[in-house]
Amino acid sequence: MKIIIASDHAGYIYKALLIKHLNENGHEVINLGAFNEEPSDYPDHAADVAHALLDHKGEKAIIICGSGVGVCVAANKFMGIRAGVCHDTYSAHQCVEHDDVNVLCLGQRIIGIALAYEIVDAFINAHFITKERYQRRLEKINQIENRNMTEERTVE
Repeated sequence: MKIIIASDHAGYIYKALLIKHLNENGHEVINLGAFNEEPSDYPDHAADVAHALLDHKGEKAIIICGSGVGVCVAANKFMGIRAGVCHDTYSAHQCVEHDDVNVLCLGQRIIGIALAYEIVDAFINAHFITKERYQRRLEKINQIENRNMTEERTVE
């Protein structure tokens, strides 16, 4: 599988380790940075990942920051991106199976690397379950997303 991966400076070490892990397990990895531990802005890396995924340069993506939350918030601003913070293996496979999540967000400061490997494997190996209830819910999310993109917003 072709996996897109990026991090800010706070996720750089795990990104390097996860790239090695993914390559050893037969995956092709597209590394979008950061390329060192110099301070960088997580929204930029989340945007790079979102654009690459939406351009079909990979099948799934992983973004790492200190907590996983910042990159998740930023990635979810892109139409067609469904990002989730997962710090356990159940959430990592369930979010794909039930919610068709395409971006895994991890926090280097939250979990150990052994658990990160397991979470990544659970996420990568999961597939969306095409049961009617999951498809119906995903369509409702898509409708919300589409409605939010077309509504004019007024500030009072």
